[in-house]
Amino acid sequence: MRGFAFSVYSQIARANILLEQGEIDCALGIAHDFVERIVTEPLCTSQVFGSSLLDDLCFRIGCANLETISSSHSVTPPSTNGRSRIAYVVSRLQSSGGHLRLILDFIRLQPEKDHIIYATGVAGSSDERFLAEALARCGNACFVAAPRGDFGARLTWLQNALRACRPEHAYLFNHHQDSVAVAALVPELGVPGSFCHHGDHHLCLGVYLKHLTHIDFHPMGYHYCRDELGVDNRYLPLTFGDNGYVPVRSTFASGGSLTTATVARSNKVEIPYYVSYLELVPQVLKVTGGRHLHIGKLTPWAIRRMSSRMRELGISQDRLIYVDWTASVWKSLQEHEVDVYLASFPYGAGLTLIEAMGAGIPVIMHHHMYSRVLSGLELAYPEAFHWADPNALLEHLGAVEPKELWEEGQIARHWYETYHRPEILRAYLRDSASFNLPVPPLATDFEPRLDEWAAWVETQLSFPRLAYRSAYRLGRRIRSWLS
Repeated sequence: MRGFAFSVYSQIARANILLEQGEIDCALGIAHDFVERIVTEPLCTSQVFGSSLLDDLCFRIGCANLETISSSHSVTPPSTNGRSRIAYVVSRLQSSGGHLRLILDFIRLQPEKDHIIYATGVAGSSDERFLAEALARCGNACFVAAPRGDFGARLTWLQNALRACRPEHAYLFNHHQDSVAVAALVPELGVPGSFCHHGDHHLCLGVYLKHLTHIDFHPMGYHYCRDELGVDNRYLPLTFGDNGYVPVRSTFASGGSLTTATVARSNKVEIPYYVSYLELVPQVLKVTGGRHLHIGKLTPWAIRRMSSRMRELGISQDRLIYVDWTASVWKSLQEHEVDVYLASFPYGAGLTLIEAMGAGIPVIMHHHMYSRVLSGLELAYPEAFHWADPNALLEHLGAVEPKELWEEGQIARHWYETYHRPEILRAYLRDSASFNLPVPPLATDFEPRLDEWAAWVETQLSFPRLAYRSAYRLGRRIRSWLS
């Protein structure tokens, strides 16, 4: 059967043969390439989250490779003045992105320890200049990138580095397809570890690793991994440092126009979906008569598309405020006097939503066509408005009153204080065994619209969609080659 050639079982069988022959690099490559193909197919997004077969393969590869490593080739760790060490294993870190901010919080809240970030580079090179500046401000952390080499060489380097480092704990923050990172942390290293499930809307390697503590950072992931996948997991909510609560006193409150905002890079909003963010923003501006702040780098094509649609609707270009990057989303939302935050779609973002609520800004959530995880309703306070039909969103924005937003902003701030303050993460890091924060329940009004999803999928089986997917995959492959 032609399709069987790409089945999980056939790939595992190939990898087992290579592993018996000592071909560690090729075996790692099979796991990596399988996941890469799945995560670059938009129709697979939020449909499958883990593979016990692939995780078992990575585990066996890591054990086999560790047996071949001589202790005389250990990598000398950075000097830490004899203090306890915490290690973080990552694939790639950029100046933007939620998991870097989360790692920095882990570091800041443990100032009495030293922290080493090890990057495999499997998903591409990290922004080392930005990282050096960010970690220098912490004063107790450093970044170490894997030398260039194949997957096998990077795995050997990483296991040597961890063995020499002897951290009291290691946190695994791998990208979905990083078989090197997942294979490295095996029990024989003698390093207690946690799998931090941040690659949570795709198939991700590491979900089923039983020797690591499985951490989920939002209620949707916690309930799904525990109830559907049968994973013994822990709930640790995303946290963000308090940058101050200043109740919004915008022009809208005094009779002016509404200011909306969204924070997302192109990988969150430039995705094939039944409603386009790029088409909807001009319609929002038409209804509100106000401004929309977009923070996050978009492609030039996306910016032109929004601009063109605004011209068609007779909307002045200066009403769309585009900021490709900011040091503080929280403060930027306050400085622009944002009245309401529109969560990104079709892929939501966790930490930026938390920043908006912490700043006391009401949020509006998107009810995803089929995925509770991509909807993220449970990350927001239960009273938050959410929409599936774009007309419902436009109607809501056209009718909302300043007093309503004022009251909802206070609810948003209270939700932040209850679940997302840094003190919550500090309590977990000090004594994870006794940490027991109640998990918010799942929203009762979420209903997948699978018939609509099926109808939309049928329209996507076309040459343009296949061309988009091919171009996306090629871009990722080029970035991987350059690393």
